Amino acid sequence: MTEPLRVAIAGLGTVGAGVIKLLDANGALIARRAGRKIEIVAVSARDRAKDRGVDITRFDWVDDTGGLARHERADVVVELIGGSDGPALTLARETLKQGRHFVTANKAMIAHHGLELARAAETTNAALKFEAAVAGGIPVIKGLREGAAANEIGRVYGVLNGTCNFILSKMESEGRDFGDVLAEAQALGYAEADPGFDIDGVDAAHKLAILASLAFGTRPAFDQVAITGIREVIAADIAEAASLGYRLRLVGVAEANGTGLFQRVHPHLVPLDHPLAHVAGSLNAVVAEGNFVGRLFFEGAGAGDGPTASAVVADLIDIARGEFGPAFAMPADALAAEAGADTGDRRGRAYLRFAVADKLGVLAEIAAAMRDAGVSIESLIQRGAMPDGSVIVAIVTHEGPERSVAAALDKLRGSPSLAGEPMWMPILG
Repeated sequence: MTEPLRVAIAGLGTVGAGVIKLLDANGALIARRAGRKIEIVAVSARDRAKDRGVDITRFDWVDDTGGLARHERADVVVELIGGSDGPALTLARETLKQGRHFVTANKAMIAHHGLELARAAETTNAALKFEAAVAGGIPVIKGLREGAAANEIGRVYGVLNGTCNFILSKMESEGRDFGDVLAEAQALGYAEADPGFDIDGVDAAHKLAILASLAFGTRPAFDQVAITGIREVIAADIAEAASLGYRLRLVGVAEANGTGLFQRVHPHLVPLDHPLAHVAGSLNAVVAEGNFVGRLFFEGAGAGDGPTASAVVADLIDIARGEFGPAFAMPADALAAEAGADTGDRRGRAYLRFAVADKLGVLAEIAAAMRDAGVSIESLIQRGAMPDGSVIVAIVTHEGPERSVAAALDKLRGSPSLAGEPMWMPILG
């Protein structure tokens, strides 16, 4: 009889407990699909006595998380601790050094240290798997690494953070402001007490850096991602987008087109006829555009114990079958060290929002700044007064280089006519 695949788990939060529950519930089916049983032999967490809704007394308890890398019966270590460095990275390095397979849901660690870990895995012929690190239960890593492997990917982009999408969807459907909806998201558990990692776009940027590496055969380059979150989005932006035939989404976009690697997370106006406009609530979605397969669209739950545990166990099934190759779809040394692209050269349409003093000459000042920077205005709309007495001016530009829009905004910054910083959002093409 084939020996079972023996697993050690570091971290017993909602996802770790979810992995145990999933293997308990579907163990027989998983064994048939994997060709052998997958069984947990050891666990480690901060609090041994905590009630997690599962029986952990049947597993070896390891006080020192790092000890799982050397556990005598473990074939695979599953890391669900989190954090780009610290214990998670130490565990990853030691596990792969020992020649044991490593599975993680840790997008920050893969975005920052993926190249190093991929090389370590190749050195000892171990698997490095991270399906759960991007978009929860959506099999987008496998889709890019395997299903679309024959294609040249021109662009990969998507809604990559459920917390931001929940907030923007609520603002859209109920006409409420950002701060109010954020408080509700925190109360419901969709947002952390300190929500900066999500609402400032960092979480989405980690995922985008991983997707870009897989799509384009480049080294993970999180430090090249331009990041703008959703803190400055107001209800008027949502309403204006709707009146123009768009929905507002935080979108991560990556392209590699010969002039460098472009990676950006930023609020976008998304046309209503684009599938991303209909990704609502806490869902995630990823679009990849291949030169032979065309547009691929992946949508589903991007977080939560069930979907994330499903992705972790899918990686374990691959390992049990002996189906694993290079972590980023090609050997680590074949990944290109691509320079960051100059975003000023990108062409597209944009939405600009200004809060301005309600006085004569303001519209002329804005229009002059656009003219002098070479920005062509498609439409200009002035709305009613805000609570502070300012009024909203919204502009949609014709297609043009982003460098020109940036120059126009620089001309206007500091103007006494403006009540606060202008807001710029690209329109998804």
